[in-house]
Amino acid sequence: MTRITEGLPYPLGATWDGLGVNFALFSANATRVELCLFDSKGERELARVELPEYTDEVWHGYLPDARPYTVYGFRVHGPYAPEAGHRFNPNKLLLDPYAKALVGELVWNDAVYGYNPGSGGEDLTFNDRDSARYMPKCRVIDSAFTWGRDHPPGIPWERTIFYETHVRGFTKLHPAVPEPLRGTFAGLGTREVVDYIKQLGVTSVELMPIHAFINDSSLLAQGLTNYWGYNSIGFFAPDTRYAAIHAINEFKEMVARFHDAGLEVILDVVYNHTAEGDQRGPTLSLRGIDNASYYRLLPNSRRHYVNDTGTGNTLNLSHPRVLQMVNDSLRYWVTEMHVDGFRFDLATILGREADGFDQGGGFLDSCRQDPVLSRVKLIAEPWDIGPGGYQVGGFPPGWAEWNDRFRDTTRAFWKGDPHLTPEISKRICASRDLFDHRGRKPYASVNLVTAHDGFTLADSVSYNDKHNEANGESNRDGHSNNGSWNCGVEGPTTDPAIRALRERQKRNLLATLLLSQGTPLLLAGDEFGRTQQGNNNAYCQDNEIGWVSWDIDPEGDALRAFVRKLIALRRQYPILRRGRFLTGQFDEELGVKDVTWMAVNGHEMSEADWRDANTRCFGMLMDGRAQATGIRRAAQDATLLWVLNSHHGTVDVTLPKLAGVRRWVTVFDTNAPDRAREQVFRMGESYEIAGRATAMFSLRS
Repeated sequence: MTRITEGLPYPLGATWDGLGVNFALFSANATRVELCLFDSKGERELARVELPEYTDEVWHGYLPDARPYTVYGFRVHGPYAPEAGHRFNPNKLLLDPYAKALVGELVWNDAVYGYNPGSGGEDLTFNDRDSARYMPKCRVIDSAFTWGRDHPPGIPWERTIFYETHVRGFTKLHPAVPEPLRGTFAGLGTREVVDYIKQLGVTSVELMPIHAFINDSSLLAQGLTNYWGYNSIGFFAPDTRYAAIHAINEFKEMVARFHDAGLEVILDVVYNHTAEGDQRGPTLSLRGIDNASYYRLLPNSRRHYVNDTGTGNTLNLSHPRVLQMVNDSLRYWVTEMHVDGFRFDLATILGREADGFDQGGGFLDSCRQDPVLSRVKLIAEPWDIGPGGYQVGGFPPGWAEWNDRFRDTTRAFWKGDPHLTPEISKRICASRDLFDHRGRKPYASVNLVTAHDGFTLADSVSYNDKHNEANGESNRDGHSNNGSWNCGVEGPTTDPAIRALRERQKRNLLATLLLSQGTPLLLAGDEFGRTQQGNNNAYCQDNEIGWVSWDIDPEGDALRAFVRKLIALRRQYPILRRGRFLTGQFDEELGVKDVTWMAVNGHEMSEADWRDANTRCFGMLMDGRAQATGIRRAAQDATLLWVLNSHHGTVDVTLPKLAGVRRWVTVFDTNAPDRAREQVFRMGESYEIAGRATAMFSLRS
């Protein structure tokens, strides 16, 4: 007989204290909770014991004979009344929301549904089939790990460059990673991989979701998988598919190796929904524990879910216990797993209250005041599909945000769309119109031209249209408006002129990304022109389409060298990563502006220039004499002239005359990326900039 005592209602989850294991589970509406114990593989149920105590809506008990590696799950009793929001079904084995490790995988079977799926989709019927044999199980852990001298790199925001990648996709084809480690945390932490990322010059590796997640049954039926992992079922457990042997230790070792190289680790996290889907979805965890507390339900039809995520359900962060679960998860990943920040998928959801998005919402306020979370990097994907869901620039202080307006404007500008000079000038200045309020800084704008969702860099200059046939949805999925341009031919070509134009366009987009004010985000593989064959929604492609190919051609090598040069320039010139917004205001004391917009004639742009829809070539003069920090003047920075020409033809640009200076020197030109020697020009001299090219100049006295 399994011994059990009352235990404690905290901490939630299964906690090994050196003598036994305390189990605690929140459920406000349950009538009884059973703890089920299994063998080490989770295949055979060994015992079932009722949690004996209920305190402050937490069911709890202590097993003095339990040890780390104990495998368990819960069965929760209560009313099955979908019309009232309750979906309790003790025939369903449930995952602990606080489980730190999982054993096994979900096997799709009718038994995992709380209702009878054979009833024509009607979810009011009750399914009494036992789901245990088809369910993954939870495992108690011993969190002991020797971190040694590990400490967070603490990269200042002004110096941050994000590098977004996928644990499996980045290493699956990497020739330097041993075969057994490819696609794993251990593989990503190998010396060759860490050295490569470090040498590229980025500072912070942003990993796509690594929380335990579920493969959709519809994808498995087509021979596909949920490759990206935006289908979470466990907010504390690293997914075992990224482990060679032991997921938790391998993740910690990977983080330690990145930290040792001075690189941060950022996690892409999904707290807006779970893999349980809508009312027709399976009962795996939260739905069976306390559906009415964990999820937002339609007020006039509590059988149905609010679907501001587009995935079927929405977590209810207005509930204090759900808010606690998310915050506990975040703190766990910082304190126990040593990550350095988070990128929040569909983050508008997290700021929603009963009346919609609120800058002072409970979750956003909780992060701001938390002594742990307020010190790490917090990055929002500032939109969802609900009412008022687009919130770029709308998050409170302490947050940075993905800026899709930077992406869309930059792509459209280099494609040659008209009347974009006023818009692109705002975006390359960290979108001051969106972010300059409440003391927020330029780094709050996370600039991107590509990300996991959408075309890669190479595909954005090679395809006008998406080509997602491999996804099995007749090319209906994915965005249709990509702001891309194939440069004259759809897909691969041997035409040397088109290939040259595409390479220049890649350099233009990368230069705009890496030299603009704000925080750049580079998609892994874009530095050498990785392709997904025109697929702009490779969420289900766990194959060569979704993986990074390391078979890099000479064009890719050259592009990678150019990216390293751009990142080096960003480090070299602090004026490219200012901690204060450029305003264009005249400084009476110094007699200069921090930024001046230059016409091709070498004079400041006029109102007519700004209004002219055909103005596609202009200069951005950043004056190093105008830099200031608070009331004290900083050391004078370099003065740079950045010329952007999205016109299809060559333009003669007059280099402006500045008092007390004699010469301009080329820093780079995307039309001549391999130019070994700098070119020197006198004040007022003309520079011929190629069609669809960008160049930068610095002053030399």
